[in-house]
Amino acid sequence: MSIHRNVAQAVVDALIQIFIQKEHAEIVVDRLLKSNPKWGSRDRRFIAENVYDITRWWRYLHFIIGKDENKTDSDAIWTALGVWLKIKNEQPLPVWQEFNNVNGINIDSKKSDAEIVPKILYSFPDWMDELGQKELGKEWNKQMKALNEPAPLVLRCNTLKNTISELKSFFDKAENETEFIENYPDAIILKKRQNLQQSEGFKSGLFEIQDASSQLVAPFLRVEPGMFVVDACAGAGGKSLHLAALMKNKGKIIALDTEKFKLTELKKRAARSNATIIETHEFVHPQLISQWSGKVDRLLLDVPCTGLGVIRRNADAKWKLTPKTVEELQLKQQFILKNYSSVLKSGGIMVYATCSILPSENQNQIEEFLAFNNQFTLLEERKILPSEGFDGFYMAALLKK
Repeated sequence: MSIHRNVAQAVVDALIQIFIQKEHAEIVVDRLLKSNPKWGSRDRRFIAENVYDITRWWRYLHFIIGKDENKTDSDAIWTALGVWLKIKNEQPLPVWQEFNNVNGINIDSKKSDAEIVPKILYSFPDWMDELGQKELGKEWNKQMKALNEPAPLVLRCNTLKNTISELKSFFDKAENETEFIENYPDAIILKKRQNLQQSEGFKSGLFEIQDASSQLVAPFLRVEPGMFVVDACAGAGGKSLHLAALMKNKGKIIALDTEKFKLTELKKRAARSNATIIETHEFVHPQLISQWSGKVDRLLLDVPCTGLGVIRRNADAKWKLTPKTVEELQLKQQFILKNYSSVLKSGGIMVYATCSILPSENQNQIEEFLAFNNQFTLLEERKILPSEGFDGFYMAALLKK
């Protein structure tokens, strides 16, 4: 099947917005796909897949075409697109002027050269490779490889509206093949990728799209119906919704976030899911939490982090993060741990969680917190690496004595 020029131009335009104008990939792709209702499903898939693939393999492709990935331009992006299409071997390239430079590149030879240098082969910036080697040692190369592999499409059954068996039957009837995941009681994998947000099952709140690793965080809190729970960094509320289901809609969940638009989305999701015990508050000042001091049964701190464990879902994060960003996030994590833990009552449990795989954001933060807070003790911690099959996550449960 032929490649249409306007569709290829859309891919290039998107990459210019991501790498030259410094916009976020997900926002760019979403806006682009909405801009032309005449594009069919094949065109939309071509655009989305190639934008995300080239973003993921940005350094690798620029190495092959002999360009500095930090000094790209539209000509280099056209050439990178042509090389990527040849590597995928989907079909012969159109005879367009924009692809003229592709024929002069010995792709096989350059690919062999890239295999010698893991940070080029797996397409990671120098500073991030150095940080990964420092913190994870030999394990880092394995994780770089895993972070470039496609992420499975995992759903969490909303047990406020159906059971996991009923949800599987729902998809089976629609001839969408699914499978259970051992030791993940509310999770199923949907084998064929599709836009689920327009489906009736999603609109009626039967499930949420949530990776298996992320689904482990809410149960780590050991909640029970009737408890008072604070989700202090709730975002759009995926874990708040899971907590409401685990609590069988009995008790209270306070969902906090500094971004009002995220809480607006959480309200919509809660209504769709019938999660009636969630109360949202915009977090405008740390003093907000003082009203609950010593009153909370469970505290979830799903703190802001580098997101290195979920880069395969957010490939442009590799190119948006900086060493300074990492330092700022680590300071923010320390601040949240130190200042929010006061809301717990004696015997309460706090869970600190990140979607990072760096010890400096994970166990090191907990060790430092415990060194200066002897009223807390570590109950359990869990580290999940992307090479295990799902997103990279860390979680630690701490008991207030």
